[in-house]
This record gives sequence, C-alpha cells and structure tokens, in this order.
Amino acid sequence: MISSSSNAKVKQVVLLKKKAKARKEKGAFLVEGIKMVEEAFEYGILEAYISESAEEDLKRTHGGFISKLEYELVADKVFAEMSDTITPQGILAVVKMPSYQVADIINAENSHVMVLEDLRDPGNLGTILRSGEGAGVTGVILSKESVDIFNPKVIRSTMGSIFRVPFCYVEDLNAVVGQMKENGITLYAAHLKGTDNYEAFDYKKSCGFLIGNEANGLSDEISRQADCLVKIPMAGKVESLNAAMAASILMFEVARQRRK
Repeated sequence: MISSSSNAKVKQVVLLKKKAKARKEKGAFLVEGIKMVEEAFEYGILEAYISESAEEDLKRTHGGFISKLEYELVADKVFAEMSDTITPQGILAVVKMPSYQVADIINAENSHVMVLEDLRDPGNLGTILRSGEGAGVTGVILSKESVDIFNPKVIRSTMGSIFRVPFCYVEDLNAVVGQMKENGITLYAAHLKGTDNYEAFDYKKSCGFLIGNEANGLSDEISRQADCLVKIPMAGKVESLNAAMAASILMFEVARQRRK
C-alpha cells in the first residue's frame, strides 16, 4: 500500500491533476469515480488507485469490475492529496490521451461541428462535450487558447463523453474555419449582432457553429468567416446565455431537424 505523499507515483498524479504541461508531456490525464474509471477501462488505463477505506465497498458494489482492474491501494490521507474533489469517491485512474486530426472531424459525412474560440470555463467545455454527444456532433474544434480539455473539472463535466466525442486543438483557428468552408460546411456564428433567429435555418446538411469566449464573444476575424450570424431570441432583459447553454440549444436544433 502507498502510504507516503513523497511516493513518486503520487507526485506524478498530483502533477497530472494540477499542470496542463505535465499532462501534455506524459500524454495522460486523470479520471475519478467508479463510472469514469469503468468507462476509461474500455479505452485504456495506464494506472489505477483505490483508497484504503473505499476498497471493500467497491468490491461489494462493483466486484466484477474491480476484480479485472489492476490497481494500487493508497492510504486515505494520501489519496485525498491525489484527488481533485472535496469528497473523493475512492478510485481514480491515469488514462492515455485520445488523439484526433482535424480531417477526422471536418471530413465526416454530413458533419455537425462545434468550433470554440478561446473558451475558458472548464464547466462550459465539459457540458458542450456532453451535450454534443447527446446531439450527435461529429466533433469539436478548439482554439489553442481554450481551456485544457484534460483539466479534471472538464473531465468530470463530460460524464464520459471525453472518450466518445472527437476533438482537436488547432494553432490557427481562422485557417481551419476557412478549410471547413472549402469543404462545404455552412458556418453559423452565435452572435449578439445576429439578425436571424437560429430556428430559421436548415441544418440537415453539413454545418458548424462558432462559439466565442465567455466574456468577449467571437473575434471579428472569426465572425467574418461565418455564413450567417444567428441569435437565440430572449424574453425579458436577458441579452444572452452562457456558452454551454447557447451551444446546447443550437446543437439540439440540428439533432431535431435531422431526426425529422
């Protein structure tokens, strides 16, 4: 059993928890909780850890899975340092990062793509991935300045969608957006200057939505690439929704139309 915070594996897990640079260098990230670890098992776990006090309960409730999992037992106090949550569930794993190419996303048949420019809030990004899976997106493209998708808070918010929704960070978002247009993807920008309601358009063919930074919205450079600026009509004095809510509304309108 690991009982010291100075253990090399513990130090590595803490680095993966805190530092995007460490995650990138190792090509790995953390998942916590039995549901996420079970999903990660199908994808490929590099290391797994269970807290001393949680082991018997996990064996009782998820014995079939735990019997297949190679893990190291960790003293509760040390596990608390490894965990990113206030009340740890007693199990976490180090998982290899998935890798996708831009072409995998924008060349998909009848593509439905979310393009995120400088999105900064972990909860927003996690929710967009989770909603995106539910709405059937073919992928998510992010500017290099967007929040790290492997941030533990993002991973928790995805509820497992991190393993199923293709995504890719790009150095030059403007160039990739131009490439999408060349590939016949119609682009719609969620924008305060939008004059047409989002319901007015036909999304049955390849399409993409441009979603901007929470504080500043889309840059002028990216906005100019859009085929249409769309708005979500608001009652009362509300001007706009947060990025995840707006993105979800747009994604599920595509899903609704395509079901019909």
